Amino acid sequence: MTKTITSCLSGLILVFLCCSVLAVQPNRITVAKDGSGNYETVAAAIASVPENNSRLITIYIKNGIYKEKLVIGKSKTNIALVGQDVAKTIITYDDYASKKDSSGKEIGTFGSPSVSILCDNFKAVNITFENASGPVGQAVALAVSGDRVYFRNCRFLGSQDTVYTFGNTSRQYFYRCYIEGTVDFIFGAAVAVFEQCEIFCKRGGYITAASTPEGQQYGYVFLNSKIMGIAPENSVHLGRPWRPYAKTVFIRTEMPALVKKVGWHNWGKTSNEQTAFYAEYENKGEGFKPLERVPWAKQLTATEAKLYTIENIFKDWNPKK
Repeated sequence: MTKTITSCLSGLILVFLCCSVLAVQPNRITVAKDGSGNYETVAAAIASVPENNSRLITIYIKNGIYKEKLVIGKSKTNIALVGQDVAKTIITYDDYASKKDSSGKEIGTFGSPSVSILCDNFKAVNITFENASGPVGQAVALAVSGDRVYFRNCRFLGSQDTVYTFGNTSRQYFYRCYIEGTVDFIFGAAVAVFEQCEIFCKRGGYITAASTPEGQQYGYVFLNSKIMGIAPENSVHLGRPWRPYAKTVFIRTEMPALVKKVGWHNWGKTSNEQTAFYAEYENKGEGFKPLERVPWAKQLTATEAKLYTIENIFKDWNPKK
């Protein structure tokens, strides 16, 4: 009898402890500026996620402008940020590269991101990521180095260096997103796919500045997307190589007259023309001038274009599942 009572008490204690843990670490956390959620800031919600978390935790963010500089560390895995409305759920900050820190030293490009995502298995839906500093040089809205990072229906607002896709082993997928900027506003070394995205050019400049490592099979791939903007006609390059082996491909993408006829730029180094891989396939619009592109760019064949699938590019990761 004593053993039975002891066993029952042990079971009840175990259930109580499990329930307590679940109560502290729920699968869904709500952020609301008005105090109606679990937390009033996104930073506080992220801090509550356990280190090296193995189950998906959704942080639901109610509409509001959250002025926060966020760094989501490597140990904060399996997080999904889900906004209430992409146009009204805004995470913003206003740092920029030439801004001085407390010691009087410039914070640099790498110190400027409004949001830095260093963790793996991260997802964001219906969120606007903004660097509000304006046209003051390099000012990153979003920096990502984690692997298997997925954005759906998000906006990325900035001027120069809006989205920084750093991390040689990072795989990133942008689906139905809006990205705006002026110069090199999508840049970095990651393998990144932009599918059905809108790329808005605020003035003449360069859309991409890939730094793809030598030997990496894929770099930037734009699929069924749309370039748009208020830049003057024939003023925007599709890309220039930040590093010699940069790779960028546009497939079935709409290109208005603002796209330069030559398409691509060598960043002032003719040697880059021998190593960079810049290609297009079945693009359309006034800015698609395949016969007037720089001679070192490539128009893919149908067979070559078939290789640019999510399965081939991301290997063992399917972001749509």
